[in-house]
Amino acid sequence: MPQPSSISWVILAGGQASRMGGNDKGLIELNGKPLVKHVLDRLSAQTAHITINANRNQDAYASFAPVISDSVADFPGPLGGIHAGLQNTDTDWVGFVPCDTPMLNQDLVERFTSSITEASDILVAHDGNFVQPVFTLYHKRVLPKLTEFLERGERKIILFYKECNVVNVDFSDSPDCFVNLNTPQELEQFGSLS
Repeated sequence: MPQPSSISWVILAGGQASRMGGNDKGLIELNGKPLVKHVLDRLSAQTAHITINANRNQDAYASFAPVISDSVADFPGPLGGIHAGLQNTDTDWVGFVPCDTPMLNQDLVERFTSSITEASDILVAHDGNFVQPVFTLYHKRVLPKLTEFLERGERKIILFYKECNVVNVDFSDSPDCFVNLNTPQELEQFGSLS
């Protein structure tokens, strides 16, 4: 089984952030620090191999980590960033987390790594009630299947998972890990709590 050091991780910041008024979500500040930096700080304590998937403001993101952009046109959602991550990394396994989740678990990388099996194509976080489809770890062998899926015009991540061998990773003891901030109101509320 791979070691955490042999897995690449990608922070997904490539979306359109329509609920954030079109502002680039990862660069919006929470308690004086861009959201992406909160995620990066938590992730970089667990792994050294981190890139950011961004389709706007690449220079701003590049000040935090190397940046990769979608190769599929028209903002295909998280799968566009996942596709770019699989295309642009050298490791067999590539993990993904969104840029707007400042409460990432300190043991997220370890939990995913220890859940890998020979047969698993994709590992997905589960909070005890729901799958958290963008907290995920992919084996590179799914790249041709994902390319074909996107070329068919498909965009729904859950539909893609039905075509692969998916293993859930248990995070039922720490559902706060997945708190994401989608609107200015959520951001303000969270900032006053933290």
